[in-house]
Amino acid sequence: MRAGALADLRLLLALAGSMLLVQVGNSLSGGALNVWGLVPRHVEALPGIVLSPWLHGSWAHLLSNLSGLLILGALVLLRSRRDFLRASAFIIVVSGVLVWLFGRTGLHIGASGWLFGFWGLLLASAWFERSLLDLLLAALVFVLYGGWFFGLLPRAGVSFEYHLAGAFSGVLYAALSRRRNQ
Repeated sequence: MRAGALADLRLLLALAGSMLLVQVGNSLSGGALNVWGLVPRHVEALPGIVLSPWLHGSWAHLLSNLSGLLILGALVLLRSRRDFLRASAFIIVVSGVLVWLFGRTGLHIGASGWLFGFWGLLLASAWFERSLLDLLLAALVFVLYGGWFFGLLPRAGVSFEYHLAGAFSGVLYAALSRRRNQ
């Protein structure tokens, strides 16, 4: 077992636990916490850029995002914990800003932008890094989550904008971090 793997697992479980706790509070309050979600072009909704990944419309919404967070997050953590934290911050902020600027009017909540960011990062890293690990991770992500490509297309009731902005942010992070590593 890799040194630090237990700490990486704790980090993922802490993130998942924080989302579960927020969902308990949101459920008990009848969804009142969703006022902290992201509403494009509303200045009062700017905190939603950072807070919306922790808010979900239902337990099913949260649980579908948690599985992706745990799997894709673990794959990003194989690169390094530092890269996981930097990529997470970058993806959350950049995708949130893009949705705030260009998203459809309405409430945008959920961690799917973050997940699509990890998806884009893991796929793009194979191109930019060309290491055996990145190629294997991209192949695994393609096999497990290749169908997510269709999540980038508009669909009623789904923030495809967050999916698209997240994937773009992940690819951008892969490109920028590659240049920094050269």
